[in-house]
Amino acid sequence: MKKFNVICIKWGTEYSEEDVNKLYHSVKRNTSYDIDFYCFTDNPKGLDTSIIAKPMTTLNVKPADNKYAYKKEAGLCDDNLGGLNGQRVFFFDLDSLIVGNLDEFFDYPQGDKFYIINDWNSRHGKKKDKVGQASCYSWVVGTLGYIKKYFEDHPKEVVEQFYTASQEYLSSKVIEKYGSLNFWPDNWFKSYRFHCLPVGVFRWILDSKKPQIEGLKMIAFHGCPGISDAIKGVWSHNPSDRKYPRGIKLLYKHCRPAPWVAEYWRD
Repeated sequence: MKKFNVICIKWGTEYSEEDVNKLYHSVKRNTSYDIDFYCFTDNPKGLDTSIIAKPMTTLNVKPADNKYAYKKEAGLCDDNLGGLNGQRVFFFDLDSLIVGNLDEFFDYPQGDKFYIINDWNSRHGKKKDKVGQASCYSWVVGTLGYIKKYFEDHPKEVVEQFYTASQEYLSSKVIEKYGSLNFWPDNWFKSYRFHCLPVGVFRWILDSKKPQIEGLKMIAFHGCPGISDAIKGVWSHNPSDRKYPRGIKLLYKHCRPAPWVAEYWRD
């Protein structure tokens, strides 16, 4: 029986142990393979007992420089991440909705190549094929340590260049060393905002729909709305949140309840 390593990361309060547990059960339901599921976290309380909790990733920088998502994109590049050196890992964000079988996904990587989603926002112009969408990516632990080290040595320069776009930093360093990014097949991953929601003001009268695409495996809920908010039909659960739409954005930053999402997002 093949065994694969799936990892996620949770820190702070934006995501809960329930999100980790639901992702874990979603992955387990959708593969016939044996899975070791790791969560790198600052608070393992409430995690399913089958989840392997590991300490939160560390970056050797001043606290003021240890912010944004670099805890993920740089921190996870540790050469001995969770004692998994030399082993391939498959990362999923906690806002990943698994909607299809993952067996061919786990079988797909070759050698020690790095794989990532081709970013939907960057498929045209000068960024075409140069940015990976970091909702799901895979690598062999021990091959990306230089990315973590460079950030630790140059945190201010990295943030000055990329600001919050940590996935662009990760992508640029992979391209710098290997020449290009290796992308998953395009039909495997879709975006809730780009591929499920109606366009513009039609979001007020039309429901979201799961894309009817052969081989679809995961829908990414990057940004707003998150999975729980999409199920309830709210763009942001907190009106004081900076992501809460205002002004003209209220016309298109809207979504109706999506009960079909709840069918997949469960224990």
